[in-house]
Amino acid sequence: MRETRILMGMPVIVEVIDAWADAGLLETVFAYFDYVDRKFSTYKEDSEISRINRGELALAESSEDMQTIFALAEGTQKATDGYFDIRRDGRYDPSGIVKGWAIFNAAEILREKGCRNYYVDAGGDVQVAGKNARGQDWRVGIQNPFNPQQIVKVLSVSDCGVATSGTYVRGQHIYNPKESGQLVTDIVSLTVVGPDIYQADRFATAAFAMGPAGISFIENLEGLEGYMIDRDGLATYTTNFERYVLHENH
Repeated sequence: MRETRILMGMPVIVEVIDAWADAGLLETVFAYFDYVDRKFSTYKEDSEISRINRGELALAESSEDMQTIFALAEGTQKATDGYFDIRRDGRYDPSGIVKGWAIFNAAEILREKGCRNYYVDAGGDVQVAGKNARGQDWRVGIQNPFNPQQIVKVLSVSDCGVATSGTYVRGQHIYNPKESGQLVTDIVSLTVVGPDIYQADRFATAAFAMGPAGISFIENLEGLEGYMIDRDGLATYTTNFERYVLHENH
């Protein structure tokens, strides 16, 4: 079963290969994404994060999920030497950590219900488990940031997460928090493969904010591999990234 819906302002794809999966199972996963969007969207006036930003709700009085996200963001900020920061211009925008966390939790819903083979994708960030419909590892493409219709690498992955931070879909929106809001322009795409999408996503976001040095940061993180494309179209990747790259035999 496979279905795509627009949630959190992006296409969300859920595919479950297990034969017993039904529409109700997918509905549960999509309902979870909708819940996350209603709580954490900075674009929704009535969301919990918007109420916090307006000073109507104290963090100490917020929901358990909100407090979890703030704690995870703080931990990530420390782990990245300050390159990950959800505060900007006096407001909080936790989207850099919420997305991967939400995909991970959505995939956990499937796992806890007994699914073994599934694919959860929100805006190109992916958590996979088991095998695809052809009995192979899942395929995840890395877009060419200069031509989104083109795939520069196809990854063959199972039981892990793949996240890409870049400026080619949403335009320039990633800042270096250490340089008073300076936009990152030296690199255009940074893909991270990690043990799960939460880890891959948060470190992809932080590494992108570091600019060209980000790929060295990923290199030094155990269990993570990365692939970076700079503004000149040159790619740099970590030592063991190639093991994820699909090499078709022609």
